[in-house]
Amino acid sequence: MNISIILAAGEGTRMKSKLPKVLHKICGKPILEYVINASKSADVQKNVVIVGHGGDKVTEYFKGKDIFFENQPVGQDAPYGTGYAVMQGMGHIHDDSTVLVLCGDTPLITKETIDKLFDYHNKGGYGCTVLTALLDDPMGYGRIIRDEIGNISRIVEQKDTTDEEKQINEINSGIYCFNGKMLKYGLENIDDNNAQGEFYLTDVIEILKDEGYNVGAYIIKDPTEIHGINNRVQLSFSEEIMRKRINEEHMLNGVTMIDPDSTYIEEGVNIGCDTIIYPNTFIEGDTTIGSDCVIRSNSRIVNSKIDDNVVIESSLIEDSIVEFGTTIGPNAHLRPKSIIGKNVKIGNFVETKNSTLGDNSKAGHLAYIGDAEVGENVNIGCGVIFVNYNGKDKQITKVGNNAFIGSNSNLVAPVNIQDWAYVAAGSTINKDVEEGALSIARAHQVNKLNWVEKKDLKK
Repeated sequence: MNISIILAAGEGTRMKSKLPKVLHKICGKPILEYVINASKSADVQKNVVIVGHGGDKVTEYFKGKDIFFENQPVGQDAPYGTGYAVMQGMGHIHDDSTVLVLCGDTPLITKETIDKLFDYHNKGGYGCTVLTALLDDPMGYGRIIRDEIGNISRIVEQKDTTDEEKQINEINSGIYCFNGKMLKYGLENIDDNNAQGEFYLTDVIEILKDEGYNVGAYIIKDPTEIHGINNRVQLSFSEEIMRKRINEEHMLNGVTMIDPDSTYIEEGVNIGCDTIIYPNTFIEGDTTIGSDCVIRSNSRIVNSKIDDNVVIESSLIEDSIVEFGTTIGPNAHLRPKSIIGKNVKIGNFVETKNSTLGDNSKAGHLAYIGDAEVGENVNIGCGVIFVNYNGKDKQITKVGNNAFIGSNSNLVAPVNIQDWAYVAAGSTINKDVEEGALSIARAHQVNKLNWVEKKDLKK
């Protein structure tokens, strides 16, 4: 069985945040979620996360996601170190298992790299394999010291390196693959007799080496994958790399991006081929966009389903559905639970909320459509307000097929405008309008002649 132990107990003080470090997000998902997903994708049958500071928030976020959590004691008197953290997962380790140790703050690690690490470890028959990297500037990292046949002899921390060892550019990533029995043996024999008073996982490697076991080193091809996050600057760096990965994947699948560097798409979004996305677009959450769409600049789409051949111009769409051939915007706002049918026009400064608009209907500009059921081929004029709230309750307005709502009308819910009904411009409707009727609900116009002269207003 392949088991992963993911170290996520760090306090993350350099993040300067009330939120646990591993819950900070890049491209819409917590740092830790990327590590867990990479592990699960690499055929790891059991994922164990070691939590400490803010552990209750971490476990709450990942509740019900088939992950085991172990709490590392925290406090002034609690032991520290990577070795001690891994010890908290000892109950999950079997002698015949292969144990992957991952860092919860390295979200750029990929399934492909983990697969290659497993393969290298198993084929080499190593007691332990360390994932290493070659860096132009290895400052701050532990250096890999190899023996005469290329296996790891020891790992030297930066502060303990000689001048000669400082020139070594192969470094320890903090990611390991262990034979389960050997890992347990090593953990049982390490101590905290060092300057920091901590239990180091690297001491296990030295113990295994002294016992005659081979310790291998697999060099990662892309060192950015092991980039850890300790502060907001490093968080931003990982966000940039992940965003580039996401955008490149979409482009390779047939999506056009005018400027990928200013296009922000969260992990998990699906986009169909031949869709064009303009700069300064944000696509977030559980969103699906179909083929042959055009998403123009300054649009934001959140948790929504956009069908094929839709055009969205500088608009905000939240938790909504937009069907085939519809045009949204510019400057429209689809609030949650809006379902917009086929070939609909939602124009300038139109807002919808908890409403359904049938096929071929249109609201060209400056309208509010809330808590409404609007049929097909309906015209909603400029300045129309669906008056849905009485200060206590929300009420429903129903508009039938082929109805016409004149400009600057108020539809005071609950009210039913039936098929082919017409509402005259400027009306306030608070009673049902029958099928095929014209409803006029406004004061009779009175023109008072010579009124200006009588009031002597020209002076």
